[in-house]
Amino acid sequence: MARLLLGVTGGIAAYKAVLLVRLATAAGHSVRVLQTPASQRFVAPETFRAITGAPVLTDEFEPDALRGAFPGDPLPTHEPISHLALVERADAFLIAPATANTISALAHGRADALIGSAYLAAECPVLVAPAMNHRMWHHPATVRNVARLRADGARIVEPGSGRLASLGEQGDGRLAEPEQLLAAVEEALAGPAGGADLAGLHVLVSAGGTREPIDAVRFVGNRSSGKMGYALAARAAARGATVTVVAANVALPDPPGATVVRVGTAEDLRRACGDAFGSADVLLMAAAVADFRPVDPAGGKIKKAGRTELTIELEPTVDVLTELSGRRRDGQTLVGFAAEHGDGALDYARDKRERKRLDAVVLNDVAVPGIAFDAADNAVTIVTGDGEQTVARAAKEAVADAILDAVVAARARA
Repeated sequence: MARLLLGVTGGIAAYKAVLLVRLATAAGHSVRVLQTPASQRFVAPETFRAITGAPVLTDEFEPDALRGAFPGDPLPTHEPISHLALVERADAFLIAPATANTISALAHGRADALIGSAYLAAECPVLVAPAMNHRMWHHPATVRNVARLRADGARIVEPGSGRLASLGEQGDGRLAEPEQLLAAVEEALAGPAGGADLAGLHVLVSAGGTREPIDAVRFVGNRSSGKMGYALAARAAARGATVTVVAANVALPDPPGATVVRVGTAEDLRRACGDAFGSADVLLMAAAVADFRPVDPAGGKIKKAGRTELTIELEPTVDVLTELSGRRRDGQTLVGFAAEHGDGALDYARDKRERKRLDAVVLNDVAVPGIAFDAADNAVTIVTGDGEQTVARAAKEAVADAILDAVVAARARA
């Protein structure tokens, strides 16, 4: 298995690093830990030492009893510069949690601390998992620093949204869960399934399902969870693409390496996709966008009392994919998705591809149990101008790779 170097910086989310180390060692990985002095306020080095079976380094000049080796490695005969030897031997270097201060130091190339020095010396995949208050996460300085790290080749494990450390606060900035962190590391270790065949491309993915308000409480919606769109985003990022996800009401952890724009209604999704489409090379329109919306949604809650019936008048929404197709420029690849039920599905998918001038349509038959909406698996037919390709039932990540393979093939033919 792999050698994982973990850098732990000073934040309350440091406790998740302990859980990550447990998961990583249980999976057979060899782990060494670097800690900042501030992180020791939250987790003592002895905790990591007990779980990894190796000493923890907190200072550049601190002697290392293992001389830069990982657990299970033979002890070097000489005493190297420990922090340089560790990162040289590492197969991946993950910094989690990464505070705003640490991200700033890394982005500006500061080597005034152990983790910063190791970062500059790393030739293995480097992953940075931010954790901070939502106001700090969205501050323009942090946004610039994260963008600089991405440009320098670091993989950002996007923070989640929810309850924050400060009592009563909610928002973005939560450290990704330990399972997500390990998955991101293992993905980096495995390398892109198709090589970096999407490197240099901007891939725009829509995911989830829009909700059209009836009143302040109720809405017209659908059963899409966003799992397929998020799988596409994660696999596209792993294959080297810059990925933007327009996520409609998705309650899932952000896909590693992707920028997520959250929306609610079909009109919100239309605007967000329109903003990103101009710079996109590939559009994967996986979201289930409402075809109709209430004409006159109530500002408050419609009460049941005194009513024997309720009539809601609906009007069509704008066809987002058709609108984007009308704006397409040379070199763009457009893929639509069709969730159909039973007979005639394939004919409809073929018609949709021609009518909307798409390179491909991915057909789901939602009549089949155990696939599609809110399921871990999927089975699709990819309809192109050259014919149809059936992708048998598999995990959505594997299906995503098959769809991306079709995108690569379509771009090669163009």
